[in-house]
Amino acid sequence: AVDKKDPKVGASYLVSKQSYKDFELRAEVWVSNDANSGIFIRCTDPAKISSKTGYEVNIFDTRPDPSYGTGAIVNTAKAATVLKAGGKWNNYHIIAKGSKFTVTLNGVKTVNGAEDSKFAEGRIALQFGKGVVMFRNIQIKPL
Repeated sequence: AVDKKDPKVGASYLVSKQSYKDFELRAEVWVSNDANSGIFIRCTDPAKISSKTGYEVNIFDTRPDPSYGTGAIVNTAKAATVLKAGGKWNNYHIIAKGSKFTVTLNGVKTVNGAEDSKFAEGRIALQFGKGVVMFRNIQIKPL
């Protein structure tokens, strides 16, 4: 039998209580090379976190289509530079202002001014998909 409460089974999320519209987010993340994780922003349905209900700033070095891998916003903005995050602490800096998004990973702009207006406001969710995933020093500043 499969234990549905086991964090090794399926994705898990740590979801903010507050909703955010325009903000700047900084987070440090450590993932194993095989990890699948992400920082979901403007999640409109906290019970159903996905790239269909918010934006996923991806952390997924082994994604079959690397253009939406680590540093990209899934189905919204491909990574200008595809980076690998596995095996080290990484610094994510995400700015969401109106319909514009900027993502910087370890000082490299992976998304620069991408535009999308599907989701104007919502919760922030940290994802555990698979592998080893650790977050620390998470800062959110409303703009």
